[in-house]
Amino acid sequence: MLKKIKLYTVLVLLAAVLTLVFQNTQEVETKFLFMTMTMPRAALLAITMLIGIFIGILIALSGKKLPKD
Repeated sequence: MLKKIKLYTVLVLLAAVLTLVFQNTQEVETKFLFMTMTMPRAALLAITMLIGIFIGILIALSGKKLPKD
């Protein structure tokens, strides 16, 4: 039961993120440190989401302790 709830939650969040990304296709200028890049807003949102997922995974993995042999 809990696995189905998690699956549905992930699917709803994924649908929301994809809707947000595909509705934002305008070009934006992004400044990072000394660089200025022009990219579609959808790409910027996707990159930001992937960075967030990566950080979340790192935090989740840092809480697990490895078993000692």
